[in-house]
Amino acid sequence: MIAKPADAKHEVAIVGLGYVGIPLALGFVNAGCRVLGFDADGGRVLELQNGHAPLAHLPPDAIAKALQTKRLEFSADKSRLSECEAVIICVPTPLRKHQDPDLSHILDAGEEIAPHLRRGMLVSLESSTYPGTTREELRAVLEKGSGLKAGTDFALVFSPEREDPGNTQSVIGDMPKVIGGLTPACLERGQDLYGRVIKHLVPVKDCDTAEAVKLTENIFRFINIALVNELKRIYSSMDIDIWEVIDAAKTKPFGFMPFYPGPGVGGHCIPIDPYYLTWKAKEFNYDTRFIELAGQINRSMPYYVVNHLLEAMNAAGRSLRGARVLVLGLAYKPGISDDRESPSYHIMDLLAKKGAEVEYYDEHVPKIPPGHGHWAGRSSMLWSERNLSDCAAAIVCTAHRGVHYEQLADLVPLVIDACNVVPKNRKAHVVAA
Repeated sequence: MIAKPADAKHEVAIVGLGYVGIPLALGFVNAGCRVLGFDADGGRVLELQNGHAPLAHLPPDAIAKALQTKRLEFSADKSRLSECEAVIICVPTPLRKHQDPDLSHILDAGEEIAPHLRRGMLVSLESSTYPGTTREELRAVLEKGSGLKAGTDFALVFSPEREDPGNTQSVIGDMPKVIGGLTPACLERGQDLYGRVIKHLVPVKDCDTAEAVKLTENIFRFINIALVNELKRIYSSMDIDIWEVIDAAKTKPFGFMPFYPGPGVGGHCIPIDPYYLTWKAKEFNYDTRFIELAGQINRSMPYYVVNHLLEAMNAAGRSLRGARVLVLGLAYKPGISDDRESPSYHIMDLLAKKGAEVEYYDEHVPKIPPGHGHWAGRSSMLWSERNLSDCAAAIVCTAHRGVHYEQLADLVPLVIDACNVVPKNRKAHVVAA
């Protein structure tokens, strides 16, 4: 095994304090480890140093309690990374305009770490990416910036995150952890680190295999969501309720796993990760036709939802132009504030182009953050009888718990329900979409 630095002040540094990095840092702290949380965003670091939990699905006092243990520190000073036995990279891996991978956050993190990398340290990448990223791109940046050799002077592993924000059953210590090393010695160091927190480690052959595991998990979901979205459209034309079909089908104790339709797919993984493999496969002259077809279906769902609204309004003799339409839910899934890649924004754009006056309601996203064009800075509508009564229609895009869907269906005359949560025995005309 590659020997650890003898004088490290922290067992681990977490680079990237977002939806993956913060829960991971808390997991290590709860396991008794000394943790340094690092982020280049000084504002985020200050927020955490003051004990504020910026993720809505975390207990409000989670950060403050961890700080009280004196085992957790936050810093924007990258030189402090040299104080740690290991560094875990948890940064975004988005797509560029033409759906090719954007590794800039990973490579920037590598460049920040490299000058402070010491002999015996471990670097682990958790960000979703295509096979070969850790072994080729990240390794090259670390070796060039440090003058050290991966697998000999320092350990390098890939261990994909399996964070499920908002799921109370998703506990870091209980979630099996896949890990692959550049060399057997690297894998051994990685298992030693994660074994302090994770009960069940799943070692695989190498970094490339571990990267492929993550992509496979998310491609599986991506394709199956597209399948039920397509079935939903077919069954709807036959006057068959897809939700009833799935509920009945999932009683089969083998050979079936339920997936559910919706207005599209969102989040930092499902709509993005499949295209990392699509891009990489071209290097080997393969066309990823299943993935590309699933992408076409999932991307078409916002159009399908808005067309349902148009048809229903036309049938009622109403025009969408000038009508006030309420979109319920900007977060990409219930119970969280993460609005990355949310199909709700696409639906809002389509509505605005057709002349509708668009409002939104989401207590988890009280104000639209920067990066969403002309929607940025808009605030969630105040939930009141008067405001609801002023709406000509509503579209339920995210099934947040705690929303008064009965009142919605009593006060808004037309509701397009893409989540199967609105009662159909109320005053509104409720259309499943």
